[in-house]
Amino acid sequence: MPHCRLLHQAKSDAHLTTLLEEAGNVFAVFDRQDSGCWSAGIETPEGRWFVKLATTEAAHTSMQRVRELHQHVQHPAIVPLVHGLTCADGLVNIYPWESGEVLYHPTVGTRPDRTDPSQPMARFRALPLHQAQGALQQVLDAHERICDAGWIAVDFYDGCTMYDFTAHQMRLIDFDEYRPEPFDVPGDRLPGSSRYLAPEELRHSGRIDQRATVHALGRMLRLLLDAGDHEAAWRGTTEQLDVIRKATDPDPARRWPTVHDLNAAWITTR
Repeated sequence: MPHCRLLHQAKSDAHLTTLLEEAGNVFAVFDRQDSGCWSAGIETPEGRWFVKLATTEAAHTSMQRVRELHQHVQHPAIVPLVHGLTCADGLVNIYPWESGEVLYHPTVGTRPDRTDPSQPMARFRALPLHQAQGALQQVLDAHERICDAGWIAVDFYDGCTMYDFTAHQMRLIDFDEYRPEPFDVPGDRLPGSSRYLAPEELRHSGRIDQRATVHALGRMLRLLLDAGDHEAAWRGTTEQLDVIRKATDPDPARRWPTVHDLNAAWITTR
């Protein structure tokens, strides 16, 4: 992996805009997110990079935590964190710029229509079944690696998946809320999409372990292997639906206890 030298050697008293101007050309800006982060794509002599700045205290905490995750977990589907620095504006994490399209990219005040044929989500759902299943297998394999390292998914949803429709490669991004297991919900609920959250993630002091990640991955399989947006056009098999039902059982005790168990059961249905 090439190094983004100017950003890597940046001084902590410099502002990010100055660092970016010195490093190369900014070709994309993402300033309408609700995560407390500001991000940009920058082209430098060493390559293209995705630069993420924490603009709130909560985002700073999350971006510090994700640095530890990336120290323990590597997988071909996981976009790696390659540099981290602190500048005058706050904490900055730097990732390689990867080809692909985020399957669902909501911004402040805007929610894309997932059924629009031009949108990445609808195009993914229209892929040949073996290609879609292969992409989702990459997600399962990556999360098995994450959980084996003692971490679990928080705030995982369609917006964490990025698909390259040319190379047929799935990439995973935005692990800022992932945490070591187990832990208890610190507030009224955990952050995340209501389409993915397990019941225990919506309760104060709910106990969160791998079973919550099993639930999120089960919901991913159900939603992304459907031809539409209402869970009424299932493209897989009855056996796969049975695996998903167990994975998403409202009672954590009745789910697959680990992502390894879910993945093993899923593989037998393919």
